Amino acid sequence: MADETLFALLHTEIVSHAQKSAGQDDEDQGTHIRILESMGFRVGQGLTERLTKDSPSFKDDLDVVKFVCKDFWTVVFKKQIDNLRTNHQGTYVLQDNKFQLLTQISCSKQYLEEAPKFLAYTCGLIKGALSNLGVSSTVSAEVPIMPTCKFQIVILKI
Repeated sequence: MADETLFALLHTEIVSHAQKSAGQDDEDQGTHIRILESMGFRVGQGLTERLTKDSPSFKDDLDVVKFVCKDFWTVVFKKQIDNLRTNHQGTYVLQDNKFQLLTQISCSKQYLEEAPKFLAYTCGLIKGALSNLGVSSTVSAEVPIMPTCKFQIVILKI
């Protein structure tokens, strides 16, 4: 329990610092989102490297995404993803019904616009994990209802 609380508080401070260091116009806010994603990307790469050092390689993209939903998510958030959906054409939707980093924010609708800055780091985490496993992707997030969060992964075929 203490680990989760410390992680949530550290994440909140990182978001706050990134927002304060950026200016107030839209371009600076985009910069602060990119900074948070980059931080998450590097952490996701390193964590995945540690988690998979003794594992056999994955046979396809679906296995890689399942690894992210089960093993990776459990290490970071102490629970598995609640729902994984795919169209079997390279798009995956991961749903967390009680996303830990959003439970600290009030569940009222007025905070929905604040949610993206709290999701940028996690989008970077996912993208970094996938990148380290050889999967090029784009990751986006949406919050339909607080604290439910959906992460959409689109695999880029190169």
